[in-house]
Amino acid sequence: MDDYGDVPVHGTAEDGWEPVRAAFASNFSRRGDRGAAVALYRHGRKVVDLWAGSADFDGGGDRPWAEDSVHTVRSAGKGVAAACLLLLHQRGQLDLDAPVGSYWAEFKARGKERVTVRQLLAHRAGVPALEAPLTPEQALDGVSGPRAVAAQEPLFPPGAAHGYHAQTYSWLLGELVMRASGRTIGRFVAEEIARPLGLDLWVGLPAEQAHRVGRIGETATPAPPVSGGLRARPKRSVRDAYADPGSLTRRAFAAITPLPDENDPSYRAGELAASNAMADARSLARFYAALIGEVEGGRRLFVPATLTAARTVESEGPDRVLVINTRFGLGYMLHGPASPLLGAGAFGHPGRGGSLAFADPAAGIGFGYVTNGLQQNVTADPRAQALVRAVRECLR
Repeated sequence: MDDYGDVPVHGTAEDGWEPVRAAFASNFSRRGDRGAAVALYRHGRKVVDLWAGSADFDGGGDRPWAEDSVHTVRSAGKGVAAACLLLLHQRGQLDLDAPVGSYWAEFKARGKERVTVRQLLAHRAGVPALEAPLTPEQALDGVSGPRAVAAQEPLFPPGAAHGYHAQTYSWLLGELVMRASGRTIGRFVAEEIARPLGLDLWVGLPAEQAHRVGRIGETATPAPPVSGGLRARPKRSVRDAYADPGSLTRRAFAAITPLPDENDPSYRAGELAASNAMADARSLARFYAALIGEVEGGRRLFVPATLTAARTVESEGPDRVLVINTRFGLGYMLHGPASPLLGAGAFGHPGRGGSLAFADPAAGIGFGYVTNGLQQNVTADPRAQALVRAVRECLR
């Protein structure tokens, strides 16, 4: 343990990775972190595993962030959800270029007959929002969400553009995993990803793990939940778009209304893979390390062809929801101005407010950062970016 001012930093950083430790400490002293963890794998082996601060955003430091603390990582779970469909494809149980309706007949309604699995993964399905938002209870019941998105008319021509499916991604991917495998997405993650890799990672937190979860909170007055990361603003800013109740931006993020209490145990126990996955940083880093190669114990998730498919550009340019230029592969954000990672070829997913997880195959890196102090961003959190810069420094 090292003491950086008032915040002791626990864990280890191997020789040569000291800049990551320093950047992590600076997140507390300079960038407003309350409680957080960061982990890093290099060529399948863990080289950084750090944690510090309070487990509870509003706890005043009474309950320290422990080695086994886990937190909600919001949209960082989208990368885990995408892996479920890609593993099914890898095993021959799902065709990426088949219509979604060939697995999920009800989805063919109202002009969605030709939407493919590939388009769905790449945010090109045209259903980022719902005609009528769901209540938190409906969002979690496992039935109302899939039924609503299946009945939804596309809000832009499927395949002709892309727009971030912030909330509806949970029901789209969850139901497709169920139709193709006969298992809920939470069970699939547990049996095919978390258990084989030894991860503390859940979509649907088991009751016996509830004591390990810290409380999250906003570090400033709530603002539009998207900022992009670009310095140049579009003609209509994201703030303007989110402030407009009729905008696609606002409707996409408000597909669940009112917004659920993310600290409620019933919410944590639900299976919303796009927004309520629970994890620690080392599990996210190990997960991404296992996508690009073997990790300790000889485990690997993606074969080379699946890895190539996951990070090949499927969507690029103006995003109908985020109102910036974004780049997506099959379920993963790709390195670029809106989502800066280590470099070309890196892929992963941020979580609104701060969390970030990604892999860089060229550098052999699996990265995970988890925080309980949620700031006003979705793709370029300054704390996560400070850590990414430190990793880049270590690799020079």
